[in-house]
Amino acid sequence: MGSEATIMNIVILSRNSHLYSTSRLVEAAQQRGHHVRVIDPLKCYVLIEKSKPMIHYNGELLDDIDAVIPRIGASITFYGCAIVRQFEMMHVFSAVESQAIVRSRDKLRSMQILARSGVGMPNTGFARFARDKDDLIRMVGGPPLVIKLLEGTQGIGVVLAETKKAAESVLDAFYGLKVNMLVQEFIKESKGSDIRAFVVDGKVVGSMKRTGKEGDFRSNLHRGGNAVPINLTRAEKATALKAVKTLGLAVAGVDMLQSNRGPLIMEVNSSPGLQGIENRAFRALRKRRVWMWPVPSLNTSSGMLAKRAPTKIRSGCEMGDKITEYIERIAGKKGTCLDKTWVCDER
Repeated sequence: MGSEATIMNIVILSRNSHLYSTSRLVEAAQQRGHHVRVIDPLKCYVLIEKSKPMIHYNGELLDDIDAVIPRIGASITFYGCAIVRQFEMMHVFSAVESQAIVRSRDKLRSMQILARSGVGMPNTGFARFARDKDDLIRMVGGPPLVIKLLEGTQGIGVVLAETKKAAESVLDAFYGLKVNMLVQEFIKESKGSDIRAFVVDGKVVGSMKRTGKEGDFRSNLHRGGNAVPINLTRAEKATALKAVKTLGLAVAGVDMLQSNRGPLIMEVNSSPGLQGIENRAFRALRKRRVWMWPVPSLNTSSGMLAKRAPTKIRSGCEMGDKITEYIERIAGKKGTCLDKTWVCDER
């Protein structure tokens, strides 16, 4: 922590203080001398008032808070973002802005925003009920297709339809459930793998390649996939940074597919899990003392990992450190008024 920075009171909005990502953020902030408190956003309640908005938690007024780190699950997006927005109205700095979270959590809206900005993505159809299944399948490019529930997470509700007949059967099943769905082209050359890039404050600070378990095209670590560190190409870095900037996120995990037409965005996660990149992807690297964060000597063209002999990867707080450092740069000076007026963004 720089000499000009001061000790801050940081709130982490999380329903479970024992979750890996939450505990790592707590550890990183405490190691840097800050006071940290984990608060369940569902136990907060607010006073909406023009001159002095307030947040109460278990009968206690939350005040003298310098920064908040949202770790809000998809199931509580609406209420969680309302609490983050209330903190913003109280001029408390948020590592991820409430509107950016809302934008990224709406898969369809985020894809429309990214497409309008020229970010590469797989061809995607959106439907709820279409009598002409043939036209929908043809519109996206034909089988094989990935058909997924719009509200699905962690690979749940995602089906690979390898033939037209299989695609029609899946569409019929989803139509019967009366749910919104996405129909996407299957990127064969990605071979069931994807890339996750971690971005903090406009910089890629870590990256890994995730591969699904045997026989599963889904690469989610929650579904038993594996992760290994990877050096991103310039195009992959540029795509990740453009996607994050377009959605207005300061902290994010960007999921991409490697394709013959360049990197294609699958999803931008405003609350990325830290365990995959800190434990699975870097377990071997800690033993080899290889430094994976971006450094000037990184040779992305050859795929070689840059080494810094005096530096040893520490006990797993790298991502937490990056997020805490970002907060320190923006909100770490006492007396600095974060006079940000929240404005409804209709992008």
